[in-house]
Amino acid sequence: MEPLRIGILGAARIAGKAIADPARLTGHRLVAVAARDQDRAETFAAEHGVERVLACYDDVINDPEVEAIYNPLANGLHGPWNLKAIAAGKHVLTEKPSASNAVEAAQVRDAAKERGVVLMEGFHYVFHPVTRRLHELLAKGELGELQHVETTMVMPPPADDDPRWSLALAGGAVMDVGCYALHAQRMLAPWGGGMPKLANARAGERKRLPGVDEWLNADLVFPNGATGAVRTSMAGEDLDFSCRIIGTRGEAFAPNFVLPQQDDRLMVKTKEDTWVEQLGRRSSYTYQLEAFAAHLRDGTPLPIDADDAVDTMELIDACYRDAGLLPRPTTTI
Repeated sequence: MEPLRIGILGAARIAGKAIADPARLTGHRLVAVAARDQDRAETFAAEHGVERVLACYDDVINDPEVEAIYNPLANGLHGPWNLKAIAAGKHVLTEKPSASNAVEAAQVRDAAKERGVVLMEGFHYVFHPVTRRLHELLAKGELGELQHVETTMVMPPPADDDPRWSLALAGGAVMDVGCYALHAQRMLAPWGGGMPKLANARAGERKRLPGVDEWLNADLVFPNGATGAVRTSMAGEDLDFSCRIIGTRGEAFAPNFVLPQQDDRLMVKTKEDTWVEQLGRRSSYTYQLEAFAAHLRDGTPLPIDADDAVDTMELIDACYRDAGLLPRPTTTI
């Protein structure tokens, strides 16, 4: 496979794990990076083997050698910079969520379709064997019919000045971690008779930050009657990124479905047996980049696309509204 030629917007900490390390392991090129702090960009480039440091994000997007953009900026900057990259004819692998709200996500999707480029949202967990095996247990009937699913995304609080607490930058618990919990429920649509609908949502605001959710819980209902429970928080004492699927014949539990490279166990209990599977500590981000590259080079189908990104944002916005909060505002750059 011809290596992808990737440009990176920003030197965010996540960029090392989510794109630089996977690119090194899979042989793809990191062509260019820019950051608000030039020294930070230089340090990032030296550490991760980026070929050149450019003066600004626009220079990365307009670099003729760059064919795909990785966007790890703050949530509120995903939509605007995704739109700029698309307008320049670049494919985009964006950190989740793809935009600040469903209206902006639809604008990004429509722009990508019109320009004929690929936009993929970085729900990397989907590509790891832990999630693939969870789906396989349902597909093969080992758990029976889907009855209930619990997805939990709880983490200790970021620092008070962290942009994840900024309403203007589309912050909040759902936008940072809860989107994984909602997305994982949506991915069970083939075994729930279709996409789940929101039944109700409750949220608590961060102290002195009106409109910013510190936690949000939601209940979902699938067309076949199965139910979903979503628990998300950026105020937990410990990290809990778990998924439990309960069927008529058994249940499966993944202690860390979002970061299986830290805990790759899958615990299965049926009416006949109980066992634990360990499905590999290879990074979910590496699987994601391989899938993205295979799609661009060979047309290999992807399980998620720009339409999926819009549907997820519509569910996020619905949760905010039902909990008495407003969807995140669109950021202008």
